Amino acid sequence: MTLLISGLIVLLLTALIFWYCLPRGGKPHRFVGTELEPYVGVAFTTAVALSFTLTLSGVIDLISNP
Repeated sequence: MTLLISGLIVLLLTALIFWYCLPRGGKPHRFVGTELEPYVGVAFTTAVALSFTLTLSGVIDLISNP
C-alpha cells in the first residue's frame, strides 16, 4: 500500500511541477534555451517512470497479498 501511495504522490508532484514550468503570458520558463534544458526533460521523464513503477509495484503487491 505504501508503494501505491508513494507512486501516486510522485505522479501528482511531477504533474504540479510540470504545470508550473509551462509558459505563462507568452514568456517561457527560465530554463528554456539554457544548458539545463535537456536535464529538465530527463528529470520529468524519470519522475514519471518512477511514479508508474512504484504504482504498478504497489498494485501487484496488493493483488498478491490479500
